[in-house]
Amino acid sequence: MTALLSVSDKKGIVEFAKGLVSLGYEILSTGGTLKILRENAIKALEVSEYTQSPEMFDGRVKTLHPKIHGGILHRRNNQDDRQKASEFGIKDISLVCVNLYPFKETIEKTEDFGEIIENIDIGGPSMVRAAAKNFESVLIVTDCNDYKRVLEKLENGQNTFEFRQELMIKAFEHTAAYDCMIANYMNKRFNSGFGKNHFIAGKLVNPTRYGENPHQKGAYYEFGDFYSKHFKALKGEISFNNLTDINSAVKIASSFEDKPCVCIVKHGNPCGFAIKENVLESYIAALKCDNISAYGGVVAVNGEVGVDLANEINKIFIEVLVAPSITEEALRVFESKKKIKIFVCGGEKLCFPKDGQDFKHIEGGFVLQEADSVAPSEVKNAKCVSQKQATKEQMKDLEIAYKVASLVKSNCVVYVKDSAMVAVGMGMTSRVDAAKAAIRKAEEMGIDLRGCVLASEAFFPFKDSIEEAYKVGVSAVIEPGGSIRDEEVIECANQKGMALYFSGFRHFLH
Repeated sequence: MTALLSVSDKKGIVEFAKGLVSLGYEILSTGGTLKILRENAIKALEVSEYTQSPEMFDGRVKTLHPKIHGGILHRRNNQDDRQKASEFGIKDISLVCVNLYPFKETIEKTEDFGEIIENIDIGGPSMVRAAAKNFESVLIVTDCNDYKRVLEKLENGQNTFEFRQELMIKAFEHTAAYDCMIANYMNKRFNSGFGKNHFIAGKLVNPTRYGENPHQKGAYYEFGDFYSKHFKALKGEISFNNLTDINSAVKIASSFEDKPCVCIVKHGNPCGFAIKENVLESYIAALKCDNISAYGGVVAVNGEVGVDLANEINKIFIEVLVAPSITEEALRVFESKKKIKIFVCGGEKLCFPKDGQDFKHIEGGFVLQEADSVAPSEVKNAKCVSQKQATKEQMKDLEIAYKVASLVKSNCVVYVKDSAMVAVGMGMTSRVDAAKAAIRKAEEMGIDLRGCVLASEAFFPFKDSIEEAYKVGVSAVIEPGGSIRDEEVIECANQKGMALYFSGFRHFLH
């Protein structure tokens, strides 16, 4: 029996090789893998010795040889194949262990295209695909985490067809993801990220109990390793809908750097947000915006959850709590609450990967775009188009309202007062309807909007939204501007004595 070992990631390879040798395998190897095996007194035959063909072109050609691919690909149940292998002295390579050149790590550390090109693996994917194609006879191993299980299966005579099939699928996933990464990188470098083809490749983190509804299957995947490394469950099982709501809540709460803010989300939209002196005060202020919608919602806390905050949250039913950390005492507060789910995310503060591109599924395909974000200077550099200017405190509230509005479903308006969201209208077909809905909800909650500020993620097409804002005492407004009726809107703001700012940037979220 012959095993071919040629790995970029050397983790665990020495122990794996020793296990294979003890099971009677002869080891074939190359380059750095061969070196580390020999340094650990593991007998291994160099591929070039076996093929009688030296490595060429600085290692670009070493395993691309009939003795290697013939040893992997020949059909063991085909007499002609067996005779041909015997005629040319081709060994029966029944196990292939390969992982590929670190292309991802390379593009993350350098822009040197020459170095990047040299880290595109050729022989590795060829061997992986060959072994996977012939999985009926060959065991293909591409994941360091499978070494122990593979040895156990071999030791116990459990190298079954089903096991080889499982690793075959994993191998094709491995090379597919690798090729997708390379193609997407090349299109990013040379075609601004929008090539003839675009590939979306994710790694399974975990299945969810179901999808949006119980009759739908569901699971969540990651592009890198954020969810598997930096997102952990402390209590409860996450659902499909939890994940989409957490996405909204954490994106908003993590948009304010290290400030102790709290965001409450229900069905993908915020129903509470505040930045106060600490996370306890922020939660109390955020809940006042709409404590009815907050019931059964998601709370994202940009700071550690202690026992005082836990006791406050525990006063109503919150389905999901997500924070960078939570104390043991705080966790004990929730022990009696069976339905609450608690997750930690990030490090000292909440954080997300912030993908560079965004896509949405449409029937038969998807639409792709650069990811949207609010630049740090957008509010600071916004143009005051009214006679009246906002105060320093109003500008702080305008920035909060503007950032939150950029992450609320369009059409939307966000009202903020004293660093807390006091009303929000979202997902409406009319912007003035969004303004009216937000005001109506604030009235139901007994919230005084006088002195608050207002942000819209897109321009006001008519002056009616300004008129509605004036009725409830809005003092300052920020919006992108760009309507053919901008002058009417500006004139209305001046008549009402309101400060009005144009940012020049629209932030639709559909």
